[in-house]
Amino acid sequence: MGDNQEYYGTEYGLCPSWALSLGYMGVAAGAVLSNWGSAWGTWKAGVSLLNTGIRHPSSVMKNVIPIVMAGGIGIYGLLIAVI
Repeated sequence: MGDNQEYYGTEYGLCPSWALSLGYMGVAAGAVLSNWGSAWGTWKAGVSLLNTGIRHPSSVMKNVIPIVMAGGIGIYGLLIAVI
């Protein structure tokens, strides 16, 4: 089993030659899209936090939670993409 061809089973037709690149593209897409969504959620929650700070200064700390959760989603997306 020193050959990569035997290891991936391509000699017997079990795995097409493009399967690994498709898997890596899925990993990259998962990481990029989850972090893009997290950044977008952080931006939207930040705008909401600024608006709340102007209108209701006493309730600013309640609106910090969505910003933290959006960051958590980005970290979760990276973990899932790696796994």
